[in-house]
Amino acid sequence: MSCRGGWWNDPRVPFDPARCPFFYGWVIVAAATMGIVFSIPGQTMGFSVFTNILIRELGLTRVQLSAAYCVGTVMSGLTLPLLGRLFDRFGARRMVVASAATTGVVLLYLSQLRWVLAFLNQLLGAWVSATVLSFLVILIGFYLIRAAAQGVLTMTSRNVVGKWFDYHRGTALALSGVVTSFAFSIAPWGLNRMIGWFDWDGAWFVMGVATLVVMVSFGWVFFRDNPEECGLVMDGVAHTRERKAHVDTVIFRDYTREEAMRTWAFWVFNLTFVFIAYLHTAFTFHIESIGEAAGRKAEEVFALFVPMSVVSVSVNLLSGWLSPRTRLKVHVMAMNVATLVGVIGLVALESAWGKWALVLGNGVAGGFFAALTGIVWPRFFGRRFLGAISGVAMASMVIASGVGPLLFGMAYQFSGSYDAVLAWSCLWPAALVIGAFWADNPQRKGDE
Repeated sequence: MSCRGGWWNDPRVPFDPARCPFFYGWVIVAAATMGIVFSIPGQTMGFSVFTNILIRELGLTRVQLSAAYCVGTVMSGLTLPLLGRLFDRFGARRMVVASAATTGVVLLYLSQLRWVLAFLNQLLGAWVSATVLSFLVILIGFYLIRAAAQGVLTMTSRNVVGKWFDYHRGTALALSGVVTSFAFSIAPWGLNRMIGWFDWDGAWFVMGVATLVVMVSFGWVFFRDNPEECGLVMDGVAHTRERKAHVDTVIFRDYTREEAMRTWAFWVFNLTFVFIAYLHTAFTFHIESIGEAAGRKAEEVFALFVPMSVVSVSVNLLSGWLSPRTRLKVHVMAMNVATLVGVIGLVALESAWGKWALVLGNGVAGGFFAALTGIVWPRFFGRRFLGAISGVAMASMVIASGVGPLLFGMAYQFSGSYDAVLAWSCLWPAALVIGAFWADNPQRKGDE
């Protein structure tokens, strides 16, 4: 049994998962869910409530703040392939502790933006303008929080579930998705209440302390990298008997990152996830402005996230149940059709049918997204190089999530409308629906 890194990384410390009265993988699901919930401060959903506050506090325009968000996010995305390789080398336990600790420290940094800016203005104000200093200070914050929370903490939490489950991977991720979808849907409301109680900087301080105290400890106590190091098997002993599995679920070999990236399926799924990251980040970041342009109040557009989450949870559960019984390319086709409906809903948001098209389209797409991002990579390419492969995928999504708000902000800044960028956005999911017809599981070649 491997005890990489000394006693503190020994899978038998502080307790032995093999002695758990039920399959320890379900504890991993709970722990991974907690990790994704604690990534909310680094997600666009977690930043959307602070957008207008930061514009006011930092003295930046909407485009300048969007540009800082874009540059910081792209920088973090470029580091994720390396961090994905570190996941393969050091395992989920050490990576979750490191990423949670970094997230907590960065949140404390963000809570001190006023003090940092005052200090830098006093030190460098004679040579550097206040706008440039504000841009650089928030850029650093965006880079670090996106890399640590949205990037590594989320990637680690999703990947560890993929390592502990095979046949029940979809079900495990779907159950996790129920909690995370609910948490993400109420995040704007909850963060808005925290800002009311503690002010914006106090809200970040409280989240930083909570992450350092709760998530770091929780991650070390409950995370384990894989069942084999604990003397267990995937899905648990009770599930090792033979079952009638869909041919698309059989693993013949592990693909390296380079081999995976040479397959058509990798790019169809990856670009689908990329577009979801681009679109959802963009409209969430500018949701108040988009609603205002459509003649809707901020409270009304924020309220749309609640029914959207209900749809998302339902589809997530359905996709998780169907995943071991069906081919995943059918799921990605449906996901892209739903995404297209959601974009059309944004275009027609001023109408009643547009509002519900947005809710249904993005809810369905979000449900498939929550399930597929954790299922597809270990199922298509195996577990051995999962960190390296998912690191590239996560990097692509993170970069897209930075570009989206900037493109939407520039479109509105220069045209006074989001119509042009939304019209262009319809082309991507439409093309991917067609491309998905050939997105077969590469593992099927092993049966030829």
